[in-house]
Formats: sequence, C-alpha cells, structure tokens
Amino acid sequence: MLKYRLLTAIILIPIVIAALFLLSPVNFGYVVIAVCALGAWEWAQFAGWYSQAKRIGLAVVFAAILLAIQFSLPNIVELASEPVIYYGLWAGLVWWVVAILLVITYPASASWGKSVIVRLLFGVLTIVPFYCGMMVLRTIGYHSDTFFGAWWLLYVMLLVWGADSGAYAFGRTMGRNKLAPKVSPGKTWEGLIGGLITAGIISWLFSAFAPIPVMPDYLLVTSIIVVIVSVFGDLTESMFKRQSGIKDSSHLIPGHGGILDRIDSLTAAIPVFAGLNLLVFNGFGL
Repeated sequence: MLKYRLLTAIILIPIVIAALFLLSPVNFGYVVIAVCALGAWEWAQFAGWYSQAKRIGLAVVFAAILLAIQFSLPNIVELASEPVIYYGLWAGLVWWVVAILLVITYPASASWGKSVIVRLLFGVLTIVPFYCGMMVLRTIGYHSDTFFGAWWLLYVMLLVWGADSGAYAFGRTMGRNKLAPKVSPGKTWEGLIGGLITAGIISWLFSAFAPIPVMPDYLLVTSIIVVIVSVFGDLTESMFKRQSGIKDSSHLIPGHGGILDRIDSLTAAIPVFAGLNLLVFNGFGL
C-alpha cells in the first residue's frame, strides 16, 4: 500500500505543478471542473445514491453548472469582483463554519443525514466554492505577473500537505488525546499542534523565499486559520463517510482512495484562504 501511495504521489505532484504553471486560466478551469465532476460522482454516495446512473448524472450536472459559470465570466483573469465568485467564496466561508459545528456536535448533529436534499446541498457548498477559490487564486494579479496566482495556489497546497505530514508525525509519536473520536479516532490534539507548528515554518519559509511579494503577518494568521479549517475539511468528509458507511470515497487513485479522499482538506483550505485574503484581510495587497 505504501509503495502505491509513494508512486502515485511521485506521478501526481509534477502533474499538479505543471497544471498550475503551464496551463492557461481557461484550460486550468477545465481541469478543475473535471476534478470537481469526479468529486461529485463520489459525493453521490454521501447522498445515498449508489447506482452508477445517479452518480454519473450528478457528475454531469456539476460539470454543466461549473462550465456555465466559467462560460459566463466576461474576463477569466479578472475574477475577484465577479458576483458568482464573490458570493461563492462567501458561501464557502459560511459553509465551513457550519461544517465545523456539525463535526464538533456529531453524532447529535446527524439529523441532516435523513435528507437527500440537504446532503446534496452540502456537496454544492463544498465543491462550487472550491472551484471559485481555485480559479480566483490562479488568476489573482494575472495582468502584472501570470504566475502570481500559481505561486499562491502552490503555497496553499504545500501548506496543507506539509501540515498534514507534520500532524501525522506528531500524532504517531506523541498522540494521546483524541481530537474528534466520534468522527475520526486517528486524529489527536498533539497532531493538530504539530500541524500548526509545521504550518508556521512553511509560512516563514515562503515569506522569506517566495518569488512574489508577501506580507508575513497576514500570511501567518491566514495560514494558521486555513490549516485548522483544512483539518475540519478532512473530518467533515470522514463524518460523511461514517454516516454513509463508506471507507473510501472511491478507488480512483491507487493507494490513496478517491478524489475526495485526496482533496478533502483542500476543498476547505482553498476557498477559506481565498476568502480571507480577498474578502476579509486584503492580504494580497492588490
């Protein structure tokens, strides 16, 4: 299993970096839409739709909605002021506050599991803001530096991956106190602290060596918040899987499970990072 995980990571990471820096914003959007459609195909199980017809149908609907959004954008590299992106990011910020509360109060909060519509709505609030965040971050500052947004997206990904690795290392060696035992027994408070320490180091390194202007104080504050939210992104998917009786969202990625299993933290981190910086702190200084 570990061999497959390492091999898959070695293959996927260069592909992700290439997509960030080599694709045009339009083509990058198509790739994000494809990822979101696969995520929706997996999400159908969380809503209680297990037949392939319903799962494929939901994927097609999500792809159509996101394509309609992208085609409706008058300027693909000026997205921060677009209403659909603006409200999409706000919806993401609100949703992840709600999701954190659902995780903290689970299983008492599990009454949502009785409604297919509510579970589908949760999918919309997870996937659509993720698309909005990915696109607005990729295109931020595009006119002055075509790679400006790509560096920020790469930073968020490295932040989440690094914090997750730090949490795993601290949790394995020192973990004693369970963070959310009713949702994910493997996560500990010690792991969370380790992840936050790792995030602080990554934030400092990026501030010191990034080839783009960075405001260190804003970056550290947003990074700490984003890492905490990303942990709950992981826990939220674990909650949905537990409620649905599913171990992995799918088996699309050898050794890693499904698309949602790999991007669950990013579905929270990306829109929250974008929303905090663009709507709350103006942390990009643009």
